[in-house]
Formats: sequence, structure tokens, C-alpha cells
Amino acid sequence: MKVLLVGGGGRENAIGEALVRSGAELYVVSKHRNPGLTRLAKRYGLARETDVPRVLEFAEKWGIDLAFIGPEAPLERGIVDALEEKGIPAVGPTREAAQLETNKAFARAFMERHEIPGRKLFRVFEDVSEMRSWIDDFGRPVVVKPLGLTGGKGVKVVGYQLGDNEEAKAYAEELIGKDGKVLIEERTDGVEFTFQVFTDGKRVTPMPLAQDYPHAYEDDKGPITGGMGSYSCANGLLPFVTREDYEKALETLKATVEAMRKEGTPYKGILYGQFMLSKDGPVLIEYNARFGDPEAMNVLPLLRTSLLEIAEGIVDGNLRKAEFENKATVVKYLAPRGYPTNPVKGVKVEVDEEAVVKSGARLYYASIDENFTLLGSRAIAVVGIAESLDEAESIAQNAIGHVRGELFYRRDVGTWRSVEKRIRIMREFGKEFEPNSC
Repeated sequence: MKVLLVGGGGRENAIGEALVRSGAELYVVSKHRNPGLTRLAKRYGLARETDVPRVLEFAEKWGIDLAFIGPEAPLERGIVDALEEKGIPAVGPTREAAQLETNKAFARAFMERHEIPGRKLFRVFEDVSEMRSWIDDFGRPVVVKPLGLTGGKGVKVVGYQLGDNEEAKAYAEELIGKDGKVLIEERTDGVEFTFQVFTDGKRVTPMPLAQDYPHAYEDDKGPITGGMGSYSCANGLLPFVTREDYEKALETLKATVEAMRKEGTPYKGILYGQFMLSKDGPVLIEYNARFGDPEAMNVLPLLRTSLLEIAEGIVDGNLRKAEFENKATVVKYLAPRGYPTNPVKGVKVEVDEEAVVKSGARLYYASIDENFTLLGSRAIAVVGIAESLDEAESIAQNAIGHVRGELFYRRDVGTWRSVEKRIRIMREFGKEFEPNSC
């Protein structure tokens, strides 16, 4: 089967590898030539992922049977709608269904309308004075968000310890001036985790949980990035997530898919819930309409079931179970020095791929071209897979020594010390639980 993969990041490198492993003949369109995908693909087209007419041109020229959409931006442009109009089924939600990610106000109103569990108090403002008055009257910490896509950035979480309400109001006013509207939510304290599922619009098939490290620097310091790494555990849970909380989060995602179906906008593809585990249970921070990056690299290497069969089940409305190996994973991303605020670009890096493979790690390429030149975002991911988290982290860490260049990474990603910190935070917030092994 000829499968078109749209996108050229680390997430897409992992998707492409899983598709080829399933027997797909791979075709790729992305804005740069990813070294990993170049080796996997029969044909490679260069175009912006959001240039829907150009992507369609490649799809028709190559006689594509099925498309798989990696990033969120082309979903917002209606790429799935356009492909399906040409008779090419696609893994990914339609433009309308993708609003769960692309329009945060839509997502919050949708959750409220259908009483989806795990929802938060929110308000959307267009008027600056009304917004300022509401924040003052609310009297509790808030989260200020742009309504549209932010690439994992652009959200400000503020409290009132040091007059942060003024910071919140200033940022919200800035967003109203820029976008015309702003979303303000109550703040939920706890620890975040990622829950990804496959869905055909009716059935929901869960993947192992993962946890991302969004801050640029060790000990969760520095600016928010697209994610500097992530880990998953062999039991599919996380040390601070109980089976009961897992089931509650899964119910949120199942209720979401069912409500979308009832509204006449069935959601098909990958649905990714970013949850905050509070002392009272999981609260949905936001939906994402695709695999996480880096979290795709935690789950896809463990996938025993053919990703091609899963993709066909999604588009045919006949999704079955997906089986995963019971192993722990650790993803460590190497990014250009200065990322995310002022990254180095145009500089070459060296990768001893043979040594990385010998060390037992997987290697995925992202914002780097076929000449191994840095393009300005997260560049290379190494993935350790083992029976335990400690072993997986050690494999990933050792592999990093075979990559050289103007790069940096977080040594603490996937370390038991960093996991214990998250367990401690949950206990400080009043959550009573016995940690799971990992």
C-alpha cells in the first residue's frame, strides 16, 4: 500500500519507521528532507506541510492509497477534508473535528456542553476591562492562553503570590490586542501526563501513558519548549498515576469521541489528552489532534500491532485493539544551543549512527536536513528501550555520547530522581497514593 506521510519531524520519523515496519510503501512530503525519512521513503516531496494544494499534487502524482498526517498545522488547514474529497482516506481529523486542538475556546465550550469529565472553569474575553474585572473578582490563580495553535508555547500560568494577577491581565490584554480574544482558565495544580489513543470515531484504543519534560533546562527550569524528552513505564502507567486515575482519564477521552460523534463531526485519528493530575483526579489541560512529539517516540517503537492495520481500521471505521511491548522507554532530545529563544542554525553536527545502534538506542531525526545541518528547532532524539526505566535512561544517555555538535539536552529526562520529584509534588498537593514501579 502506498502511504503518504505529511511532516518531517522526530514524530514523523517514528511514524514512518512504524509504517515501513508494517509493510507500507512510504512517500513523504515535508518542508525539509529529514535524513531518517529519506532512507525510508520511496519518494520525497519538498513543500510546506500547510500547502494543501501542493501536498494534494504529490498525492495524486504518486497514486497514494492512504495518507497519515503528522503535525497539527495542516489539520487546521483542512488537509484531511481536501484529501478525502480526492478519494484519498487520511488518518487525522477533519478541519472541524481538529478544532479540539486548533480552537481552545471551542474545546472548552464543547466539554461544558457535553459535561465531559475532567473539565475546567473558563471564560473567553474580547473586552479588556471586562477581562481585568473578572480576574480581580475571581481571586484565584489563572491560566492565560491564546485561542489558536502555539506549538507547545504561548501559555502563561500565573498565581497571586507576587502580584501575578497584574502579569496575567497584561498578557491577556496583549493577546486581545493581537488576536481579538483570549481564553482564561482556572489554574489546576498537580503533575502533567500524556494520554494518547487511536480512534475510528466510535472505538477508542489506548496507548501507554507518557510524561513530557517541556522546560528547556534541567530541574524543570527555563522557557517552555516543544518538549526536551519524555518517558514511559513498562506497565503502561506512570509512577504517580493510579489505575483509578488512568480509567478516569480514559473516560474523558472516550466521552469526547462519543460527544463528537453525536454532534455529527466524528473524530478519527490520534487523540492526545494533556492531563494535569490534581489531588482530586485528572483534569484535561488541552486536547491535541495528533501524536505528541516526543511522546510518539515512546509508544510507536513498542507497537506490536501493524500501524498500517491500525491506520486502515481508523479510516474504515473498524479499529481493533493495539498491542504494545511491556517495556519502559526514555526519549532525550538534542536541540541547538540557544533553543528555544535564540537557536543556532546552519551548523553541521556529527552522528556516529553505527555506535548509537550498537549502544542499543533508537535514533530519530527532526529539525535537521539531509546534510546534518541544524535548522533551528529540536534536532535529534535518542530513545532507550528496556525492561526498567533506569535501564532505558542509561541506554539513551550513553547513546548521546555518539552525537557531536552545537547541541544541548537535559540529562535528567527519565532519571528516577526526576520521577521522584513528581511523586513528591503530588504528595505535597495532598494526593494519597502508592507509587507504581517503572
